[in-house]
Amino acid sequence: MVKIARWNHDGGTYEGFVGDHNCYALAEGRSVQYLLHAGLEETLAIAAETFRSTAPVPLQDVQLLAPLLPGTIRDFVAFEEHVEGVRKSIDGIAGVVAEWYEAPTFYFTNPHTVTGTGEVIGIPAGSSELDFETEVAAVVGHVPGSDGRNLTAADAHRHIFGYTILNDWSARDLQRREMKVSLGPCKGKDFANTLGPWIVTADEFEHLHDHQGFLPLSMAVEVNGQAIGQDLLSNMGWPFAELVAYASQDSVVRPGDVLGSGTCGSGCLAELWGRNGAKTPPPLKTGDSVRMTVEGIGSILNAVGERREAVTRVPARNRPGSKERGSHNVRETVTNH
Repeated sequence: MVKIARWNHDGGTYEGFVGDHNCYALAEGRSVQYLLHAGLEETLAIAAETFRSTAPVPLQDVQLLAPLLPGTIRDFVAFEEHVEGVRKSIDGIAGVVAEWYEAPTFYFTNPHTVTGTGEVIGIPAGSSELDFETEVAAVVGHVPGSDGRNLTAADAHRHIFGYTILNDWSARDLQRREMKVSLGPCKGKDFANTLGPWIVTADEFEHLHDHQGFLPLSMAVEVNGQAIGQDLLSNMGWPFAELVAYASQDSVVRPGDVLGSGTCGSGCLAELWGRNGAKTPPPLKTGDSVRMTVEGIGSILNAVGERREAVTRVPARNRPGSKERGSHNVRETVTNH
């Protein structure tokens, strides 16, 4: 199994491969982004060479980082069960909107706030309803002869370089307010996304795809060691190849782009709040730990930190009500010479 990772060790940051409980750094001048641009076939050859020629560092001695610095993060909402529960929690309405079934839906989130396993996730200012979202993400790599535009599902499948776990951290109270404007989410989401613990290359999963292209991988999440939810990745409404293809329509996917599956069924607190009619289990608090495990990939574990105490909302000014410049005490003086 080829696992691609980034890590800190002995005062330096390294990128490379993980195998047999050891880390193997890439040669100088090479990086995870280099591998993504090289493509899967060449990466597998580089991995074999690196395992043969590089001195190992014990995995237990390093601090893993997010396995890549994404160019973009598109996060889909591909699990029907999740949509149903969260809609009840956020909007108080049962069922799934008809438009969900018509095509995949995603939003862009923040690639600059990506974190790795082991990092502490602070509670954003103004929030008292911190939540997690249990997801798998596909990582896009280069395919020779393709520019990543208007892909078919078959071509998109070839662009899937590997898979990693994604925790789409969510401040539900902030999200609930801002989505009433029919735009977003924004500050309810963009403070943290955890990726990790590494990227497992796509070839490791080829034999597991069913005839429709789905991967029946088990997914589970625990809070403070207590099981919260579990599902199968194959319960997505669309396989990953169709999500990548849809993202590329009249657009482009590039090496280093990350596409999240969306939260699996029972993979977050808000969904359970909607089903239970109360905030049980309770929102995350300082000191809690969240562990996500996906079959064939591994686990990520993060602790919840302190809440930043600040007031960040800025109310809109009162609309003047006039469209004439004069109403703002703006005067133009015309001088005749």
